[in-house]
Amino acid sequence: MKREAKQLLLIASAAALAGAVAAFVIHGPGPIWRTELGQRALNAAIQPEAPAGQAIARRGERLPPVPVRTLAGELAPLPLPPNRPALINLWATWCGPCVREMPELAAFAGAQGADGVQVIGVALDDAEAVRQWLHRQPSPYPHYRDDAGPRDAGVVLGNPAGVLPYSVLLDADGRVLKQRVGPFDSAREISAWSSEVKM
Repeated sequence: MKREAKQLLLIASAAALAGAVAAFVIHGPGPIWRTELGQRALNAAIQPEAPAGQAIARRGERLPPVPVRTLAGELAPLPLPPNRPALINLWATWCGPCVREMPELAAFAGAQGADGVQVIGVALDDAEAVRQWLHRQPSPYPHYRDDAGPRDAGVVLGNPAGVLPYSVLLDADGRVLKQRVGPFDSAREISAWSSEVKM
């Protein structure tokens, strides 16, 4: 009987998790996913293991080197602003929530000034699609790109599941403060999320 109860509990837990993920995908993040506790739970639920030997971003640690490509195609480590906090946002041209949050990221970036949080975009997308998108929708913050795969920039930034959009907040020393799955609804929400950064 105990074995049957354990199996039933395991099946019920898996069904509940699948239902929560399906609701998130269909209806978007509810209020709980906007909280710090909700984000930690969501990250834990969707985060598979990174490939063996792969460096990965972890809260409280310095960001490992993130290999990206410039929009011209040159391979380079993701440049971080010296002595300045950064918000790294993973996106793609085909990702509706990513595209919808970009004006809010632009508004937030524009309000930061020379010492504020530097927004950096990293597109996990085709080079030509990214160039065309940014030509049609100019952005006030720098963008880089990478090809999606098991060791892409998203994996290094702590997102092995590849869920987009995905954001990482770094302090001025390059330490990971926060990681977020899902879109921001407003520049005000971005400002509140990044408020713990010490300038």
